[in-house]
Amino acid sequence: MFGIGMPELVIILVIALIVIGPQKLPDLAKSLGKGLAEFKKATDDFKQTIEADSRTEEEKEHLAKLAEAKKKAEEEKVREAEELKAKVEGTTAAAEPVPAAAAAGEAEKKA
Repeated sequence: MFGIGMPELVIILVIALIVIGPQKLPDLAKSLGKGLAEFKKATDDFKQTIEADSRTEEEKEHLAKLAEAKKKAEEEKVREAEELKAKVEGTTAAAEPVPAAAAAGEAEKKA
């Protein structure tokens, strides 16, 4: 406790008893106890506020990372959809001239 041992604490109490007097010493001790309790409460509130702010910042960073990952995933889906569409259109475009050529060949045979 603040590096104060039992002998030092006894000496401090004896000096306080002599200086302050026996009638006012209990009131002083009560006031000191209340002051320390309020200080501890204020310290705990401050710690909780700092921890809450820290958690809020961490959550904001996490949400930003998730939003970025979602955006990348959506972009990847769009890119894959475009590639698939290009493949399908390329296959369809390649398939269309073959029947047309066959139709032209059949027309020549009929003529």
